Amino acid sequence: MSDQQAVFNIEKIYLKDASLEAPNAPHVFLEPGQPQIEVTLQTQAGPIRESLFEVTVTATVTAKAGERTYFLVEAAQAGIFQIRNVPSADLEAILAIPCANIIFPYLRESVADLISRAGFPPIHLAPVNFDAMYAERAKRPTETGPRIEITH
Repeated sequence: MSDQQAVFNIEKIYLKDASLEAPNAPHVFLEPGQPQIEVTLQTQAGPIRESLFEVTVTATVTAKAGERTYFLVEAAQAGIFQIRNVPSADLEAILAIPCANIIFPYLRESVADLISRAGFPPIHLAPVNFDAMYAERAKRPTETGPRIEITH
């Protein structure tokens, strides 16, 4: 067993991808009522090179009233993390929980900003318990949905 100290550093946080669609504008701005909001989250992680990993948290937010789409926003917020001297058995949990927790507030801000810039009231994503999400995923490894995927 190595006596070297574990290393965890944030190297960079960045908006990797963002898209916004308001297919029924300007008509939706004149309609009364509130649309139904649906939010999905997905996390992914993978090595960049030795001791460097990219973690991406993606949110898709859709606002609809009946069949009419008000907007569709997708944002992928990412981070580069330096992680060394940790047991390989712990690496997936580190990428899935603390790294995702660090990225999420930036994603939340990006989503709210995109929606606001489209002319809609901003939507602030509710806090996410990535620890519980990871534990749930670990119980059902074949299930799809919010998950951490380590790609090589």
